[in-house]
Amino acid sequence: MNFIEQNIHEKSINTIRFLAVDAIQKANSGHPGMPMGCAPIAYLLYSKIMKHNPANPKWINRDRFVLSAGHGSMLLYASLHLSGYNISLEDLKNFRQWGSITPGHPEYGLTPGVETTTGPLGQGFANAVGMALAYSFLSYKFNKEDIKILNNKIYAIAGDGDMMEGISHEAASFAGHNKLNNLIVFYDNNKITIDGKLDLAMSENVSKRFEAYGWEVLHVKDVNDLDELELNILKAQKSDRPVLIVTNTHIGFGSPNKQDTASVHGSPLGEEEVKLTKKNLGWPEDKTFFIPGEVREHFEAVKINGKGYEKEWEENWETYKEKYPEDALLFENIFKGDFGTDWINSLPEFKDYNEKLATRAASGKVLNAIAKNLPTLFGGSADLAPSNNTYLKDYPDFSANNRAGRNLHFGIREHAMAGILNGMALYGGVIPYGGTFLVFSDYLRPSIRIAGLSKIKPIYVFTHDSIGLGEDGPTHQPVEHLAALRAIPKFVVIRPADANETVTAWKYALQHKGGPVAIILTRQKLPVIDRTKFSSADNLEKGAYILKNAAEVPDVLLIATGSEVHLALNAAELLEKEKDIKVNVVSMPSWELFEMQSEEYKNTVIPQNVKVKISIEAAVGLGWERYTGNRNAIISIEKYGASAPAGILFEKYGFTVEHVLSKVDELLQG
Repeated sequence: MNFIEQNIHEKSINTIRFLAVDAIQKANSGHPGMPMGCAPIAYLLYSKIMKHNPANPKWINRDRFVLSAGHGSMLLYASLHLSGYNISLEDLKNFRQWGSITPGHPEYGLTPGVETTTGPLGQGFANAVGMALAYSFLSYKFNKEDIKILNNKIYAIAGDGDMMEGISHEAASFAGHNKLNNLIVFYDNNKITIDGKLDLAMSENVSKRFEAYGWEVLHVKDVNDLDELELNILKAQKSDRPVLIVTNTHIGFGSPNKQDTASVHGSPLGEEEVKLTKKNLGWPEDKTFFIPGEVREHFEAVKINGKGYEKEWEENWETYKEKYPEDALLFENIFKGDFGTDWINSLPEFKDYNEKLATRAASGKVLNAIAKNLPTLFGGSADLAPSNNTYLKDYPDFSANNRAGRNLHFGIREHAMAGILNGMALYGGVIPYGGTFLVFSDYLRPSIRIAGLSKIKPIYVFTHDSIGLGEDGPTHQPVEHLAALRAIPKFVVIRPADANETVTAWKYALQHKGGPVAIILTRQKLPVIDRTKFSSADNLEKGAYILKNAAEVPDVLLIATGSEVHLALNAAELLEKEKDIKVNVVSMPSWELFEMQSEEYKNTVIPQNVKVKISIEAAVGLGWERYTGNRNAIISIEKYGASAPAGILFEKYGFTVEHVLSKVDELLQG
């Protein structure tokens, strides 16, 4: 690198640094240390290494960049702005302000060029693994010997905090085991956390740990040495494994009084220190948000190159369409989210009303029925495939040796599974799903929340949904979990009552736009509801519906979900037969879907003037007051379960016809 080149590189890197510093100082809030230290990585990636087109942030074959250390968001915003993405200087000046597209941590769907929502540490790392996984599957499916229509890398920056979070351990192990060789992660090795020096809390050898996971590990002694940095990136691109580039950095680089200290992690430098830092790095002290003209001109090449990358790809794409028209059509459709309708016609229908079938078993039958017509339905389970019924029987397992496999073995890594599913959904083209027991949804919750915030659509299969799982006892019996999941915004939770509701649940989940979906399923067998006598299971898509309709305004309304719907039907039959009480039974598989309906429809299903409205659900009763209007009208479980056969547990916990009748008598007399 000659002196002139070195000068423009240094100016560009310092431009990124001081755009971040100035934005954080203006907001009087933010994390300047990481952008100051990692600016050379971002600069090299965006200006030279990555194939991306700022004019089209959604170009399918772009390289992806994930800022797992999302607190350093100004590093990303400054790089995107300089590269020509639709982020203005004014947007940078509005960092962390109301209504801006430059929030404190990156948010997918809000800011052009942001590939995923990060901030909760470790999430971005797992997302990057998921993106690499989706790429591995799709590239094997669509690339030909003469044309590689998918040929991209996933780059990520992760810091010490990411490395400490358990999700990154899980995801790194998964990535190494499956040799996801288009994944390159830079470890921002600055040895500082909020509390102080890293060795206060962490002393392991990260390099050795990743080598043990099966990664290739490279080292950059000084992140400011662009030649060394680029050399290692080029080496990483040729690896047959995921690569960790351990990059020695200085948090708050250039700050005379705060470099390499915890104080620069999460607070503005302060006006005086900003001036001292600018002076130290040869930057105009009296200018803010300064972008030298030669830096602007230098970054013009990024826009030009980006258009060139996409144009070259489009030329290949035209050839691909001519030579492989069927694959090309499928490729176009899956990335548009158009999976056709053939899969709908292959959905099973359960008509044997004498049959008893666990909804987890019905779910497995649905998955295997539709798999042929959804060739990028791609998922698995956290070591529970036989119990979750998530296995696609006619297809092989995905592995380092078989990229064509459609069954994923996430291992006992529930949190990573959820983060990886998010990355798969973000990459596009696949329908990602993952299964575990409902009680273990606690392990997934942070990633589910990010999926809701990002409005992306992984599908979760949560089985063993209540005390009905029986002898495994309270450690495995979910009680508070339905309420906890329902509290997550933009998350649809569906608890079907029988096999046919399970079919409709899958149908809805696959067509739903704008957020994750969970299907909550039983271990125990349930009757298949006779739909010649009761309402169609298609009504599940409305969230709640009158399953058994005795009157427009009944004497009693029983509202239930899942397995408890059958209890409600049995109780209603006895109430009508023995006491001549008119009872409507409402199956309410999804609060979220019900709340999407019109007020007129909701009032039809749950009329306001019904004296007795009782909810029945084998979980905590939190929230049911909105539908019953009376805390005492909730039949629920307000303590942990126990180890015993399911039938005995339901009896002991009051989920019996006798208890429902007693509750009706109590409320009618009250």
